[in-house]
Amino acid sequence: MQNGFEYFKNTYSMEMQELQSNLPLISRESVEQAIELILNCKGKLALSGMGKSGLIAQKLAATFSSTGTPAFFLHPGESLHGDLGVLQPNDLLLVLAKSGESEEVVQMMQIVKKMGLPVISILGKERSTAGKLSTVIIHAQVSREADSLNLAPTASTTVALVVGDALASAVMALKGFQPENFALFHPAGQLGKRLLLVVDDLLSESVPVVGPGATMLELLQKESEANLGAVIVVDGSGRLAGIVTDGDIRRSILKYGDIMNREIEEIMTVKPLSIQRGMLAFEALKFMENRPSQISVLPVLDEDRRPIGLLRLHDLVRAGL
Repeated sequence: MQNGFEYFKNTYSMEMQELQSNLPLISRESVEQAIELILNCKGKLALSGMGKSGLIAQKLAATFSSTGTPAFFLHPGESLHGDLGVLQPNDLLLVLAKSGESEEVVQMMQIVKKMGLPVISILGKERSTAGKLSTVIIHAQVSREADSLNLAPTASTTVALVVGDALASAVMALKGFQPENFALFHPAGQLGKRLLLVVDDLLSESVPVVGPGATMLELLQKESEANLGAVIVVDGSGRLAGIVTDGDIRRSILKYGDIMNREIEEIMTVKPLSIQRGMLAFEALKFMENRPSQISVLPVLDEDRRPIGLLRLHDLVRAGL
């Protein structure tokens, strides 16, 4: 009697085998025609399928949309009850089907054909009713499903998914889609944050700054009000002259004891490291971490080297970088 892991391995291996077996069935001409249709589509790409094929179509619609090809899912059954109205003259339909004989899919394709829209089909059976209604057919045939009963859509949906992903990937590459474009559509993801988030987005409204001639009491008041772990010291022109961090204050107390009557210049870090506004937050994170001694807080300067805020390592971590 086979154990669970053996069933798992058999299904896994069978899906891989079906993928490999299907690849020689896919013609270069059909793929290039499909890619050309998608690249030249002036409207949106509608993806459709019934049952498990419909679920794969929904995933592919999301993949196309996130990689530069506006796409949406159109349910075949609902399309026959008014949803076909979403299709416009410049749109393109991509259908996923195993048998190509599903009543809802066939009826939908018949209407779409009357509308004059091209149809790409990822089909298990080329010589099917859906095949006859297709502009381009990409073969997605399996010899059997991968479950032990050869009943559940498993290998067939995997092949359809991979064919769809490969189409989306090819279109993305030919469009010159770049990581920056991907990040724009994924602003909440880590890649989006790394490519889009700038240090300006993370700065507190409070900018703890003291000028020349300020007393230690004034500096400590500024530090307590802002609670950012440091105070920026500027010169007479308002440009960065130094910084006093919590660490600088602790070290000065250990060195001098009472520091209230000390000059700020005696305890501040002169000409501290700083970054410019507009810098990517991820680059700032690397700047702060990739050094023998990590920096926990950095002045952020404008084009004239005037401080606009303090960036903390804590802010970068909290932002998910």
